[in-house]
Amino acid sequence: MMKLLPKLFAVAALAFATQTFAADWAPGSTDWDKLPDVKKSKVGLYLTPQQAYDMKKANPKGVAFFDIRTRAEAMYVGWPSDADALVPYVEHPELMSDWDDKRAMYKLEPNQDFVPELERRLKEMGLGKDATIILVCRSGDRSSKAQDRLQTAGYTKVYGIAEGVEGDTAKEGPKAGQRVVNGWKNAGLPWTYKLDKAKMYFPR
Repeated sequence: MMKLLPKLFAVAALAFATQTFAADWAPGSTDWDKLPDVKKSKVGLYLTPQQAYDMKKANPKGVAFFDIRTRAEAMYVGWPSDADALVPYVEHPELMSDWDDKRAMYKLEPNQDFVPELERRLKEMGLGKDATIILVCRSGDRSSKAQDRLQTAGYTKVYGIAEGVEGDTAKEGPKAGQRVVNGWKNAGLPWTYKLDKAKMYFPR
């Protein structure tokens, strides 16, 4: 029995971690203390999709709004119409030749150009490291990591949209597994499949 205890604890810990990762986040919720761990940043600055939309609309030239998903996501899933640019935080290798067995998907790698590209975009807008920046990814996990990366680089006001563009997946019911729980698109905010080449990311 004593030999089984470590295994039981490991299973329980894994189950808890999975529940934390998969916890549903109510649309428009601002109870940030209850945000799933995977969506939390050290910076601790979060917005709902509506809050982000309103903030950008109120000051379109003074607030920078970046979609940090991959180029493929923007192209095939669509992207927020009000975003200033696509600046991927991670990217697939150019030929998508590597597979991630653990995640059952094509491998993603850190985009080493993330900070320089964001800096270039901010400079184009006439903004610096003290600017208000909003980041959005698919469902809030990448943006939390990118927030902390930018804080390390000296940026002071970086917000993450906790629900992301597509939102979280439903855990049960006829739409189980589909991203219908929350997010920018599910909130009915403006998005489009039409991409503006000037706003797209090209490795330099």
